[in-house]
Parts: sequence; C-alpha cells; structure tokens
Amino acid sequence: MPFGPRIIREPTAISCRPRADRHFVQAVRRLTRLHVRSVEQPVNLDDGAVYDWPWLYAVQTGHWQLTDAQAKSMREYLLRGGFFMADDFWGEGEWEVFMSSMRKVFPERQVVELENKDEIFHVIYDLDDRYQVASMGSVNRGTSWKCDGCPDHWRGIFDDHGRLMVAITFQSDVGDSWEWADAPYYPARYAALGIRIGVNYIIYSMTH
Repeated sequence: MPFGPRIIREPTAISCRPRADRHFVQAVRRLTRLHVRSVEQPVNLDDGAVYDWPWLYAVQTGHWQLTDAQAKSMREYLLRGGFFMADDFWGEGEWEVFMSSMRKVFPERQVVELENKDEIFHVIYDLDDRYQVASMGSVNRGTSWKCDGCPDHWRGIFDDHGRLMVAITFQSDVGDSWEWADAPYYPARYAALGIRIGVNYIIYSMTH
C-alpha cells in the first residue's frame, strides 16, 4: 500500500523536501515490509486526493492557517480512518497558531499528552526513552531547541474508539532527523530516534 504524502500550503512553503521524504522512504523500505513510493507526494486539502492516502505529514504547522473548507476536509479524512503527523513547531505562539486551525477541525476534542504506555510507542520499537529531536540549525548552534525553555512534547488527538488520529511532535524536528540522517555532522542519536518515531507512527496508522 503506498503512503507518505505531506500537506502543502503553497508551492514555496516547503521545508525539508525532498531529502527528508526520500531518506525516510529508504528507511521504511529497509525496516518494514511496506510497499512505498520512491518519491514524495504533496497533498492539497482543497481536493479529494487526500482520501487516497492513509498517512499525512506536515512541518512548521505553527505557521499554517486552515480555511474552513480545509478544516472540514481534514476532519472528514481523520474520522474516516486517516492519520496526521504534525512536526517542527516551537513556542507558545506557534502552538496557538496550530491550535487555531485544529479547533476548526475538532472543536469538541482535546489535545492530550501521550504516555509511554500508549501503543504507538511500542507497535514496532519501544520508545519509552524519547528526547527532543534537534533541528540541524540547533545542532549548529550547539543546542537541541529553537527557543529558550522549550521542552519536547509528544501530544495527540484520539477518536471515540481510542484510535490516535493526530500525532503532534511539538518542539522537536523529526523531519530534520530524516533529512540529515546521512550527514556525518548530524548526531546519530537524533536520526535514530526520529526514524524510529516515524516508522512506529506509520505502522500504527496502517494497523488502526
């Protein structure tokens, strides 16, 4: 089953692509038996193609602003069984921007902190020992964060049956761990965790 599109806002609003997507696809091929495309697949919430894909990924969602129509499409997609991973946004300001759109999607549902016991952290790899995944820019500055006092959070939104629909890596940059996984100057521990997180999230989305 093919998978792997990322949401785009406009042609110029693309981060990490295509290196992150293609490196991650290579990892999924090596580590699982999933049939995956060799290239990325951008998806626009304004058309019906979103329903062709069981897994969506977006970065820098602290800058997005979904229209009412896009929020309706996202809601329908998720309630039909789709899965959405939001990554690489930092600080309370970006969190509020992200949530302003998610409240359009699910005004009645709460974002919760994911717990170590949650199945998504054990479906393939046991990921109790999670830590902040640094961006390449942060690594170059000798830190793991993009803003002072920004601890990592692993959050999500569940449906009425306990299925995780939205996985939120807040104040981490998992996409950079895919993009720079082959770079000798990017710390291997970030690449290793980021790839394992992504594999777990994909396998969870395919089996729930």
